[in-house]
Amino acid sequence: MTKLHQHSAQSINHLGRRFSNISNRTKFLAGLLICLAFITSAPAQANVKLSWNPSPDPIVAGFNLYYGGASGVYTNKTSVGAATSLTVPNLVIGATYYFAATTYSVAGAESALSGEVAYTVPAPASGLLLGITPAKQFVLTLTGPVGHTYDIQATQDFITWTVIGTVTAGANGSVTFTDTNAAGFSKRFYRTRG
Repeated sequence: MTKLHQHSAQSINHLGRRFSNISNRTKFLAGLLICLAFITSAPAQANVKLSWNPSPDPIVAGFNLYYGGASGVYTNKTSVGAATSLTVPNLVIGATYYFAATTYSVAGAESALSGEVAYTVPAPASGLLLGITPAKQFVLTLTGPVGHTYDIQATQDFITWTVIGTVTAGANGSVTFTDTNAAGFSKRFYRTRG
């Protein structure tokens, strides 16, 4: 047993019984709060924001958030105190992270882990911007997941599509393609596949 303070054995036992009785409620509360976590992400930044309600239990001093890349294996721990949200930065796009929480008392006693929540970091949404050069060449700027390959297709009639190039999104998630033949067409429409 950890020595909490220089109290008598009776005071320590009383505190332990009190925390044990409240512990079941706080375990449930922590599990419920983490399950109800409001999860959002900023695709380009690969962050996740977890939010929860504060604990009404006066013995709860704060929360510890645990997370890692495998279910039940938490390689990271963050103590958030009495805060009701935490943004976890630098997550890998496409990776799945597993989160659980505990409550702790002023004396340092910690509850059991809450239920686990899994979160897979989404890839950034793909997008296509179109520009034109003075030489009447169309410049397509495509954004999407790093390393993803796209076919650039063109048509004049929306029936027959022709692949005019293949590109791969670079380290920043974007790539530029220039249609050097655009000036030779009275009208041309573009799309991507991949």
